[in-house]
Amino acid sequence: MWLRVLGSAAGGGSPQWNCGCPVCAAVRSGAGVARTQSSVAVSADGRSWFLINASPDVRTQIEASPALHPRGDRATPLEAVLLTDAELDHTLGLLLLREARAVTLYATPAVQKTLRDGSGILSLLERYCAVEWRAVVPGADLPLADGLSCRAFDVPTAKRDRFGTGVDHGRVVGYRLTDERSGGTLVYLPGVQALTPGVRAEIEGCDCLLIDGTCWRDDELVRLGLAGKTSREMGHLPIDGPDGSLAQLPSLGVGRTIFIHMNNTNPVLLAGTPERRAVEDSGIDVAVDGLEVEV
Repeated sequence: MWLRVLGSAAGGGSPQWNCGCPVCAAVRSGAGVARTQSSVAVSADGRSWFLINASPDVRTQIEASPALHPRGDRATPLEAVLLTDAELDHTLGLLLLREARAVTLYATPAVQKTLRDGSGILSLLERYCAVEWRAVVPGADLPLADGLSCRAFDVPTAKRDRFGTGVDHGRVVGYRLTDERSGGTLVYLPGVQALTPGVRAEIEGCDCLLIDGTCWRDDELVRLGLAGKTSREMGHLPIDGPDGSLAQLPSLGVGRTIFIHMNNTNPVLLAGTPERRAVEDSGIDVAVDGLEVEV
């Protein structure tokens, strides 16, 4: 199984257009690497690809990935899009795929309801092209292509239900993907508030884990005066701290761990910072756009 990181930053990218925090300033000055908003592409054979989330930067991300380029008149290797949630930074890119004859979309009923009755993205997309919605049921194995399957798992969250759909189960999910031929396993989890026993059970022993790296500190945005909520209150487990992800992940027996979905304020985005060194010393990688992994 092959994975390509299309975008590695959280919503807004890095640098974020309206932010002058130390990390954004460093990236603008050339002291850091710019990143687009998080999304990955996965393939079992290197020919047919599945997107996990469609960021607002999807067009630029596809153009930067030759394996995703069309192979004839509108013949694209993109088979479908899998959604982890209905957040705008994970779904606005669906509208940029409207030139397709049809878009196949894997999502839970909770996410579909939000996209149709809340943000309206699904209803709008259907005005431009056919949309084939395939229901994702957390806990149920789902074949994607010859040799590739996935299982979504529910990720409990206290994040505000922005559109008031009143549905909690399946509002945020992670995906465990399996290469049926090699047995390789990959978990994609860009948003997680806590490593609950259920979430840990899905992660344990996988060959590769891409996990939420939004904030270094729980009060990161509060300290900078950029928000009034902590990382956890926004639905994201911080990296640092006695119960942060950096302290918990080594016990899960994962082959390779990669932080993804880093907020533009997170100092791990800059090489040479104490925070980045702490992550690297633990054996965990920090994703960058264009990173390719074979599982």
